[in-house]
Formats: sequence, structure tokens, C-alpha cells
Amino acid sequence: MTSSDREKELEHRERILREREVELRLREMETNIHTTDAAFHHTVKHQPENSQKPWMKKVILGGKLFALGVVALVAVRIASVLAGFIIVGVLGWMSYKLFLESKKTNL
Repeated sequence: MTSSDREKELEHRERILREREVELRLREMETNIHTTDAAFHHTVKHQPENSQKPWMKKVILGGKLFALGVVALVAVRIASVLAGFIIVGVLGWMSYKLFLESKKTNL
């Protein structure tokens, strides 16, 4: 063996030793991290004591939907009656203007 081969062998062994030391340090750091984790607290959604039952919420939602439908139906009926009055009024006014208003002719 020559001296250069011996030096290369030493360098190779040193590099392997350094890699092992780094791996060992990393493992130690990882175990430290996992052992010092904060305590885990399970969170729970706050439920008020006087909360309504789930079926009651659905009944209330259904009532609101029914009321909205009734209001929409009433609004459509009122709009149709109002439109009928306006149409009859415009037709009456046009009939008066066309047929009943006297034409003034200056001869």
C-alpha cells in the first residue's frame, strides 16, 4: 500500500464516522422534539344548555320556507290585480280619447 491509498482510506473512514455522528445527532434531536411535545387537548364544540333539538330546527326552517312561499304568492296576486287596474284604466283613457272626446273644428 502506498501512502496515498492509506490517506484515502483514512479520509473515507473519517467521512463515514462523521456521517454516523450526524445521523446520531439527528436521531437525538428527533427524540427530543417528540418527547417535548405540548400536551394535546381535545376540543369540543360549545353546546349551550338551552339548545334546541335538531328536529325543532328543521321545523322552524320549514315554517320559514312556508311563510316565504305565502308572502311570494300574496305579492304575485297583488301585482296581478294592480296590473289589471292599470290595463283597464289605460284602455278606458284611450277609448275616451279616441271615441268620446269631441273634436273641435274651426270652420
